[in-house]
Amino acid sequence: MLRTRTRPDWFSFRRFAAFTTASTGLLMMLGIYTAATGSGLACSAQWPLCDNGLLPQTVPSFIEWFHRLVAMVVGFQILGTAAWAWKRGSNRSVKLSMTLALAVLPLQVSIGAVTVTLSGLVPNGYSVPTQAAHFVVALIIFGSLTYGTLRAYEGRFRRSALERVNLALPAALILVAFAALTSRVWDVVPYGPTAQPVFIGASLAVVAALLAALLWLSRASAAQVAVARLRPLVLSALGLVVVSALLGRDLVAYTALVRDLNALLLGLALVSIAAATLLARRAETAGTPPTHGVSGD
Repeated sequence: MLRTRTRPDWFSFRRFAAFTTASTGLLMMLGIYTAATGSGLACSAQWPLCDNGLLPQTVPSFIEWFHRLVAMVVGFQILGTAAWAWKRGSNRSVKLSMTLALAVLPLQVSIGAVTVTLSGLVPNGYSVPTQAAHFVVALIIFGSLTYGTLRAYEGRFRRSALERVNLALPAALILVAFAALTSRVWDVVPYGPTAQPVFIGASLAVVAALLAALLWLSRASAAQVAVARLRPLVLSALGLVVVSALLGRDLVAYTALVRDLNALLLGLALVSIAAATLLARRAETAGTPPTHGVSGD
């Protein structure tokens, strides 16, 4: 007996994985906005309840309640993505990366609960270690989903690996410049509840672009000497952007020295990505035949 397919053609695993990854990034931005407005403590250190019930009673409480609601929806998306990866028989890297995101998810939920309960009882708001852990674990989930999604799309690109690198790196360069402008280093815009999630969102986009560049570099021709020089630059830029994003979470007292350090980190990230972009462009125009094939695990 033939099995009838009920899923529409446009609803593919790759698109669902990309949607889940984007949703996770938006959730992180919403979490930053919730913390920046002070709404995280609006539910009187209750979790998962709010204002002694299921529904919020004030605007700040609604922001925190809505953040929890979106987090629950995204959590089920991550669960569905991991389950679908195993059901469809994805390659090992896709299954492992999606499973890692799912495995870390309970830890993130637990830290979130601590953030608005135990940390909410600490004078002057959230505690720094809890904030840092909450952001780092979220970044691990986002990075795992991004990598898994990129691997799921392998074999679907018409451009060669190096051509894709030459798209990802200029995008990362523009995005890191935008992130620098929205950071609190130069005060181009007030670093308030609106600018903070924009800065984090731009930083996450940079992370995704650099992860894509690293993956596609591994698929580029090993005979190109410039390709080998690119990886340290891209890895360095990735680390610098992550540290800069952590500083943007007010994890330390933002003194003049820290501001200068943050500016240095962003400047070095810009220089590293610019140098990698230049080397990648030279490698592409050097006349080496592009590698169009995709290797497996």
